[in-house]
Amino acid sequence: MLLHEPHAVPIRKGPPRPQDAIAPFVAGASSYDMTSEDEIGDALTLLAAHGDAISMYAPGSREPVLGRILSVDPELPHFVMELNAGAALVPGKITFVAVLGNAKLQFRLASQEWGTVVGKPQLIPMIFPETCVVLNRRAAERVESPLGASFMASFVVNGTTPHEFQIYDLSMGGIGLRCTKIEAKGLLKGRKLRDVVLELGEETVTVAELEVRFTRAHRSFLLGEQLHIGCKFNTLAPEEEAKFKSVMAQILHVPAANGEAGTTG
Repeated sequence: MLLHEPHAVPIRKGPPRPQDAIAPFVAGASSYDMTSEDEIGDALTLLAAHGDAISMYAPGSREPVLGRILSVDPELPHFVMELNAGAALVPGKITFVAVLGNAKLQFRLASQEWGTVVGKPQLIPMIFPETCVVLNRRAAERVESPLGASFMASFVVNGTTPHEFQIYDLSMGGIGLRCTKIEAKGLLKGRKLRDVVLELGEETVTVAELEVRFTRAHRSFLLGEQLHIGCKFNTLAPEEEAKFKSVMAQILHVPAANGEAGTTG
């Protein structure tokens, strides 16, 4: 399967079991609203790739309908929910709850009739929610690259092909890159990039090893068809980590010396 074919991503887990059910939560001080279509798409894409359990609750019901996300459209804000065999959604508003990493995600969608894929009653096409509530989403807060600053990542693939991509967001756990689909050729999930040089304004940070965790297509009104690549720091030397933390502190407008730059509680 090609990287950007609109097919279901491989699912590593089996159908959710009753013990995999996740209870809804009440939004509070430790939660926030995710409203960016890109971020919501990234989260749904990761849930699909892992085959993580999705618990779906009708109003007044404590018993969830279980399923998982089969696929996420690489360009449009659409996804396909796969219900467990024999399960069905009642018409009306449904609350969706999932766990991704160290966080709970919750959103609501409504339909008077949950249309299914022809011949496949367990598959329900859906549209991204406008808002996704996130509870303790990250150990490291993600921030967008500051406007007007030149934040770039440079590295070499296969020892011969140089790449230079724009960094569109950062966290103490990794970075997000933006490029065209042609430029991203070969950067599949799991690919490890070594000796990556990050130009972060006036600071330069070298990452010994960066791992591609996910890719997602995005259409920009200004730049056209783009690809977002989420990467995780696998190896970051202490001195380089200190420099990166200093940059994060400047973006977040907090003193670097407090030891908490770029993290959440």
